[in-house]
Amino acid sequence: MFRLSEYMHQLVTPTPVRQRRGHGPVKPVVIWNLTRRCNLRCRHCYTVSADVDFPGELSHEQAMSTLDDLGTFGIPALILSGGEPLDRFDFFDIAKAARPKVRMLALSTNGTKIHGENADRVAEIGFDYVGISIDGIGKTNDWFRGVDGAFNDALRGVRECKKRGIKVGLRFTLTRDNAGQLPDLLQLCDAEGVDKFYLSHLVYAGRGDKNRGEDAVHDHTRRALEQLIDRAWVAAAEDMPLDIVTGNNDADAVYLMRWAERHFDAPRLENLRAHLEAWGGNSSGLGVANIDTLGRVHPDTYWSDYTVGNVKTQAFSELWTGGDAMLAQLRRRPRPLKGRCGACAFKAVCGGNTRIRALQVTGDPWAEDPACYLSNEEIGVTSDADRLTVTPFRGKKHDPAHRFQ
Repeated sequence: MFRLSEYMHQLVTPTPVRQRRGHGPVKPVVIWNLTRRCNLRCRHCYTVSADVDFPGELSHEQAMSTLDDLGTFGIPALILSGGEPLDRFDFFDIAKAARPKVRMLALSTNGTKIHGENADRVAEIGFDYVGISIDGIGKTNDWFRGVDGAFNDALRGVRECKKRGIKVGLRFTLTRDNAGQLPDLLQLCDAEGVDKFYLSHLVYAGRGDKNRGEDAVHDHTRRALEQLIDRAWVAAAEDMPLDIVTGNNDADAVYLMRWAERHFDAPRLENLRAHLEAWGGNSSGLGVANIDTLGRVHPDTYWSDYTVGNVKTQAFSELWTGGDAMLAQLRRRPRPLKGRCGACAFKAVCGGNTRIRALQVTGDPWAEDPACYLSNEEIGVTSDADRLTVTPFRGKKHDPAHRFQ
């Protein structure tokens, strides 16, 4: 996850750089897909969920045992996801037991079931954050989500969370079919008092792989980043509360760096780059882990074809700290990248971006990420891949509000 607002504030008010995270088996944020059952039929669903019971999902006893291990291991954060997590029969039992075991507990949901007693129980448990997925306004969202009325039901969920004092965010997956509604979604955030806006770039997994032709073309992606940077800049200038983050395309961090070159002096740019290198970009297999509905452990939520092990037979903590070969490669810095990613001058910033896209397109997890929308010039790659130069950005002039010049 790229915290755009956080790094925009670093440009405005620089702070010392924290110590860079280690490269070993650090304790990760765990995204736990509790069930594949879901009342919607999203076109980009990476779990290929549906409104049916799926065999083999963890029993209540297996889920609670896994939760005990996660708590003892000391993971920093747990995100309960799905499918639609509220469709799991013992969701509230798991969530209630998880609350005292982790510092940060979040819920990733389509929002359509957060009302009435469900909303009250979500509030009582004390989730730190509820992320609700919306992929456009009105019928656009309903088309993506496969159910008429899904937009209104999700918006009701947002409002029910806000009424109960729950921090809530909108999650938006960018494709060429909904890119034009990004300004409307940002306006919706402001109108509803939404705390966070998360733009997710499409990852080629599940139905997202089947529908990869809908991925935002590079110029749409760049336009979306310009809009988010504009909004984050205004937020930093006027102390507006909306927190903007992006996910699944760590090239966004490099895009911000090249944008900042046009507006800030060298000391601030150096401080920004130092912060971004301390973050390190893509965290699959290092700072992020996934447990799927069957108990299988993956480097992240999109690597369903690669399994480290299964919590039904071995504790997550043992799997994560064991000798898995793929995890060891993902934790290398720099990673053994090829093509443009291997030649990029900003590997220490983006970490090689999203490896699963490279794997799905080429069969090689270390090939270049096809969704990197930056030019060779912008990432310091010359015609000779062995020669790297960082050249000034030559894109369209984009002036912010000049509040911090």
